[in-house]
Amino acid sequence: MPRRRTIYYDDARHFFLWNFEPPMDIRDAHVPVDQVAGTAVDTFIYGVARDDGLFYGTKASTMFGSDQESFASHYAWRAHYCLQSLADRGLDILSLLIDRSHEKGMEFIASLRLGSYATMSKEWSTREGGGGWVHEEMRTHLMGIIRELAHDYPTDGVELDFAAAPGGSPHCLRSEDLLEHGHLIPEWLEQAADTLRERPGVPGVVGARVYPTEKINLAAGYDVRAWLRDGLVDYVAPLVYAHNLLDADMPIEWLVEAAHAADASVYPILMPYYNNEQRHYHVREFATPAMMRAAVANYFAKGCDGMYAWFMRWPLGDAERRTLSEIGDPDLVSEGEKHYIVNRRSRYSELVAFERPLPLEIAKADPDKRYQVPFYLADDPESPRVSRIVLRVRAHGLVCADKLELWINGRSLGGETCYRERAETFFPYDQWMEIHLQVVRPVRGANMLELALTRRAVGLVGVVEIEDVEMIISHGPYPSGL
Repeated sequence: MPRRRTIYYDDARHFFLWNFEPPMDIRDAHVPVDQVAGTAVDTFIYGVARDDGLFYGTKASTMFGSDQESFASHYAWRAHYCLQSLADRGLDILSLLIDRSHEKGMEFIASLRLGSYATMSKEWSTREGGGGWVHEEMRTHLMGIIRELAHDYPTDGVELDFAAAPGGSPHCLRSEDLLEHGHLIPEWLEQAADTLRERPGVPGVVGARVYPTEKINLAAGYDVRAWLRDGLVDYVAPLVYAHNLLDADMPIEWLVEAAHAADASVYPILMPYYNNEQRHYHVREFATPAMMRAAVANYFAKGCDGMYAWFMRWPLGDAERRTLSEIGDPDLVSEGEKHYIVNRRSRYSELVAFERPLPLEIAKADPDKRYQVPFYLADDPESPRVSRIVLRVRAHGLVCADKLELWINGRSLGGETCYRERAETFFPYDQWMEIHLQVVRPVRGANMLELALTRRAVGLVGVVEIEDVEMIISHGPYPSGL
């Protein structure tokens, strides 16, 4: 049966072991769990692996840093010697985190990357042109880690991270090997599932990180629909690793349908950033609670069974804990203000051919050329409890002498009130347009915004780039208007 979960993931590195000085205090070892305790989070996931080692006292593989004589970075040095300082006292970080999670009433699931491991031959890596899982030794080694996590530690399950490639690890197989060797992936997955479920005592949960679209998964050799149909996984968590930009509208309806037909669950991974350094004149910004609330509402509306958060501003503060307290309850997110944002491309989304609507480039004025930006709303804009709906469009290269026309679901916004303001204080090159929607309103569910640059200022020929499309919906006891 699909199960409601609210998950928080710690990757063992950026917001944990990189930050503490050895010898590690037990209180510091508990930080990843303690900072989400008391929120709606009921499942804690710990990312145990990177290409160069495991972040616990493994006997089945190589602990991070144990095969190195020296470290080029201070944070990697910290991580290894924090782990080693615990081992010197007869302690293991994985056991400490598992026990603390259970003490705080949370499940504990270990997440394992699958494309490589520390001691494998570098020539085997698909990143280097090697065969990856074609080599039986790789599959056997990874299965040994699964067995250790399932049998030697009281984990509640293991998440198999198939989607860390290419941003975090190599692919399991090269595309040219899929036809001949693609069967190795579901065969290995079936063995991993048996290892978890047939262990003594309580069967272990089998999770899988996968890509958002079926096309991307199949291109990597992952027939996720078949995995679900054959009962190989208990839940799937869609994402594009390292993309990190909050996406309120991943196209995962196919995944929800396939998972629920197999009595499995879907937990979309909520990316942490509102924007990053790829934007014009911008630095990294974290998504606000209102932005997270909008994404969560959308995914509950699409039928997802729970939410999966990670990589939030660290140490977690009031805003982050507020978000984690809300996202476990569809009723809590339904009434709060929501800031819907349309997702942007990044170099990581482009690496896996994950098509995102923005930024959108308009090369020249053309009254007959309309550009489309789809967006999804969980809210019902016609509800009397909706007090304000504001469409926000950020444009780069636009001046007020230009004429930019907009439509929502085929209806012109020409009669709505539009306010303009600078997008930046120090670099006033972009402008925000805020259109207050009173007459023309979107609908609950799928919508389409269309834009056309129908006139360009005299003497100006540069490109106009639509950087952002956002929708803010506020709720209250009174409707808007007179």
